[in-house]
Amino acid sequence: MTLRRSLFIAAATAAVLVGGAAPAAFAADVTLTIESWRNDDLAIWQDQIIPAFEKGHPGIKVNFAPTAPADYNAALNAKLDAGTAGDIITCRPFDASLLLFQKGKLADLTGLSGMDHFTPVAKVAWSTDDSKTTFCVPMASVIHGFIYNKDAFKKAGIAAPPATVAEFYADLDKIKKDGTYVPLAMGTKDQWEAATMGWENIGPNYWKGEDGRLALIAGKEKLTDAGFVEPFKQLAKWGPYLGDGFKAQAYPDSQNMFTLGRAAIYPAGSWEISGFRAQAKFEMGAFPPPVEKAGDPCYISDHVDIAMGLNAASKNADAAKTFLSWVATAEFAGLYSNALPGFFPLFNGDVPQKDPLAQEFVSWRGKCKSTIRASYQILSRGSSPNLEDQLWVESANVINGTETPEQAAKKLQDGLASWYGPQKGG
Repeated sequence: MTLRRSLFIAAATAAVLVGGAAPAAFAADVTLTIESWRNDDLAIWQDQIIPAFEKGHPGIKVNFAPTAPADYNAALNAKLDAGTAGDIITCRPFDASLLLFQKGKLADLTGLSGMDHFTPVAKVAWSTDDSKTTFCVPMASVIHGFIYNKDAFKKAGIAAPPATVAEFYADLDKIKKDGTYVPLAMGTKDQWEAATMGWENIGPNYWKGEDGRLALIAGKEKLTDAGFVEPFKQLAKWGPYLGDGFKAQAYPDSQNMFTLGRAAIYPAGSWEISGFRAQAKFEMGAFPPPVEKAGDPCYISDHVDIAMGLNAASKNADAAKTFLSWVATAEFAGLYSNALPGFFPLFNGDVPQKDPLAQEFVSWRGKCKSTIRASYQILSRGSSPNLEDQLWVESANVINGTETPEQAAKKLQDGLASWYGPQKGG
């Protein structure tokens, strides 16, 4: 579809949303302000995304006004309470945005034109627990897997990336024996790295993606079941392949180890792509989490990350809905995801990626089933203990060898069962 035709369709959609009036019906320019924590994206919005929207929507101007990420939640809440927040609210996943909706700060967008372009999994982070109401338009996800140094593979005599768990360890052994590269770039100092790029990365192949995740929420499966213990058993094998001093190695150290060409494989989130492109001087490839046996169904953590909602108090609601419906189009998905390689569109359709590494990641959606991080929806609402916080600690402990996989799983299950009704008694 040409850009001209895409803009025409978006304009026609806007006319429907504002009661049949053409975009030019905004007699005086309406200016929409976007609240966001993505201050690194300011130039992308100003130079690429906003001009594309405004070209096809005369009468609507857009102002992207980001806040520093660490300050965003507090600043946004203060603005919403004071009635000074922008028209469009960039939504974090799950409970932070759900709470805003429950407080009446975000509008119900369930019937917004274009919302049918997203699957239930894509919308889950911005829907009520019963999935009946959606309050933000999904924008992008990040995908987990492994990024590797092609030079390192060639040096170790590895012809192709591993597809099975046995091949994965065989390749790690080859790299370790060669001695030129550290096999795996990961540390346990920051803990979240071990959980996010470790347990949450490889786990879906063992708990069967959405089946296992939803069974945990329903109380039909427990964290001590085999599907949730096995990822810990795999992490327990990683220690010998990590660099010397990995227990004191922080996340930036792992990044540097890989981009400086000292490590062969990086357990990754796709958000690393842009940074790695700028820093690494070698050719990179990627592979999804290996399966147990060739031909087994595969699952990937395709984690919902960012969306946009409507300030319920906006005085420009019609224009804001026009903009949000455009966010739900393939045109926006292509602009946004190609400007930020590694942040993949949640739009349910083919959106080609210009970056070959990004295209490799997103191609896994065609052969593997997508799921999200198992601890993120509902299960980490407990404050003492909090499942996500516990998962960080236990994943690091298992890799460090200070706890067994079974001990780690039991601590997680006991913690969850202490406050979460469907898991009580487990």
